Formats: sequence, structure tokens, C-alpha cells
Amino acid sequence: MAGKDIQLTELVAPVAEALGVELWGVEYISQGKESIVRIYIDGPDGVNVDDCAKVSRQVSSVFDVEDPIMGEYTLEVSSPGMERPLFTLEQFGQYVGEKVKVRLRSPFDGRRNFAGQLTAVEGEDVVVAVDEDEYLLPFDLIDKANVVPTF
Repeated sequence: MAGKDIQLTELVAPVAEALGVELWGVEYISQGKESIVRIYIDGPDGVNVDDCAKVSRQVSSVFDVEDPIMGEYTLEVSSPGMERPLFTLEQFGQYVGEKVKVRLRSPFDGRRNFAGQLTAVEGEDVVVAVDEDEYLLPFDLIDKANVVPTF
């Protein structure tokens, strides 16, 4: 997780908890003059539009006071959805056995993109089986990862 993501997560987590939802993760996407802060929330029975609106209002107030983002930004709050992004090793552990897509910050074993079955979490590594090969991907190299829904 990048530095800005960590800073934003530390600001948002208590807000989500106080509103009775779980903070699943935060993405900060810098796009020139305007950035996007995407917050994913979840709950035991999922979340609805009202939950997202409450979190959005409260986070906006916190950001107004703390001013963690330079320039303009768009704040988005949603559920993780079916293509659930994975932010922590604990979250990867919850989805062992599922299909995942993983994109790395820099090449590992000659490639940056891996799609296959998440077979394990070993220490600080995520194990993904792609065809006949297993890859131990260092967690700190992961740029983005998500569950691939199967129907």
C-alpha cells in the first residue's frame, strides 16, 4: 500500500467504524490536477446507498479539517462489489481457493500481470497458481489485486 493510501486509511477507518461499517480499503488515484479517492466499505450483510452516503458525508468533513489531498479531488464511496479488490494479506487469506488477478508495481519473473487461483498466503508472499506454475508474489510488490467472480 502506498504512503498516501496508508494516510487516508488512517483517517477513514475510524469514521467507517463509528458508522457501523467495515473499511475494506482505500485507493488514491492521482490524475494531474484532479485526483480520485475511492473508499470501499462492507458489512456483515453488505452495504447500501445510505451507508455509502453517510460515510461520504463524514469523510468529506474529516478531509475538510485534515486537508490530506492537495488540489481538487473526487470522493467515491462504494461496496467492494463482485470483483472485490484486495488490500491486505488478511483479505488475500480470506479468498484462498478463488480466482484472482494481480498486477505488480514492477516485473517479477519477467511479468507484471498474473491471473490464476490464489492458493495460499505464506508470510509476506501471495501464492498464485497460473496454469501449471505457482508464483510466490511479494505482497509489497502488488500494485492492484482483485477477486475474479465465477458464475
